Amino acid sequence: MKVKCIDCEGDIEIPNDVTMGEIVTCPDCGLDFEVSKVDADGVSLEKAESMGEDWGE
Repeated sequence: MKVKCIDCEGDIEIPNDVTMGEIVTCPDCGLDFEVSKVDADGVSLEKAESMGEDWGE
């Protein structure tokens, strides 16, 4: 299954066994998405929040 990237309109290949919370990456722009919904209609993606290291600050 393929979904369009909301940033660059590239095709993101979604595995058939994808689960909610899984991270997928757009191969064109490199943006990460979190799978927010999986049902018979397909999947929904949301931009994944980037978690950087805070080094204890």
